[in-house]
Amino acid sequence: MAPGSTRPTSRDVAQAAGVSQAAVSLVLGDKWRGRVSAPTAERVRAAARDLGYRPNLAARNLRLGRTRTVLLVVPALTTEFFAGVYTGAARVAAEHGFGVVLYPSPEGVGPARDPFASAQAALDGVLASSMAADALSAIRGDQLPLVMLDSDPAGSLGAATVNLDIADGVRQVADHLLGLGHRRFLHLGADVPSWTFEVRARALAARVGAVADTSIRTVRAPISIAGAVAAAGAALGAPGPRPTAVVCDDDQLAAGACKAARRLGLRVPDDLSVTGLDDLALATAVDPELTTVRLDAELFGERGMRALLAVLEGRTPEGGDIPVELVVRGSTAPPGAS
Repeated sequence: MAPGSTRPTSRDVAQAAGVSQAAVSLVLGDKWRGRVSAPTAERVRAAARDLGYRPNLAARNLRLGRTRTVLLVVPALTTEFFAGVYTGAARVAAEHGFGVVLYPSPEGVGPARDPFASAQAALDGVLASSMAADALSAIRGDQLPLVMLDSDPAGSLGAATVNLDIADGVRQVADHLLGLGHRRFLHLGADVPSWTFEVRARALAARVGAVADTSIRTVRAPISIAGAVAAAGAALGAPGPRPTAVVCDDDQLAAGACKAARRLGLRVPDDLSVTGLDDLALATAVDPELTTVRLDAELFGERGMRALLAVLEGRTPEGGDIPVELVVRGSTAPPGAS
């Protein structure tokens, strides 16, 4: 580096790697394939790392026609889960010189208006929750490099998918409740047409159905406490044997189920066990605290952004679902005598 200089330049990288500045531009602009050998490209990248070189992104973007901006499409921000996803995604993006524009679908799910005059001109790629997949056609995000979150790998719109191991989380819930002795189940499902909720229903039905003398009924509700109170109240107050456990797709639904139980004079967990899924702050705000499945939202966002960066660079993203963890609290217990 030149004496007195506080910021390394591409000339410094070229000297350290023993190549021309043109070669440095090709490698760091990811246009080296077929023009620079792989060992030379790695030598340039190593020199840049060692020197702490950061390109002048404003000038580089003008030359390349790239904005180094990605769009994160999520449902409406009604819980902190997607805020955590954003935090993780933005952290990784910043490490690589990218910015993240957060776009919550106005109605939570369904179509949305294009937030840009031309998404293809304004963005380099899109990271999208399957719960807001319909918004992609409106913003033409499915015509850009795309990574889907919580999406069916077999039928995804994206070049890659990143998933939490939701099915395993539901199996952990079912095993916990079955182990306590529960045999009559109510599944309070999210009334949202999304792959992730289909997975939860299938995993629960399969696990409970594998045990003799069990029964399971599914009712659906909007993802809101009020919606859950109405749906759970109607199901728990219906004629016939009452369920002893309510398995909910989401912590908000679980909070609503607990509220509905209290209105019917049922005690949680003495008369009725209730489980959630997410481990939001809400899970420890209710009394008793919720048994739920902890999802690492920030790690989810990190993995999603790393996958999108890999797609943009022509690499294969990291595979495998993100593990989840059952957290047992006070809302579950063995079934009472009723």
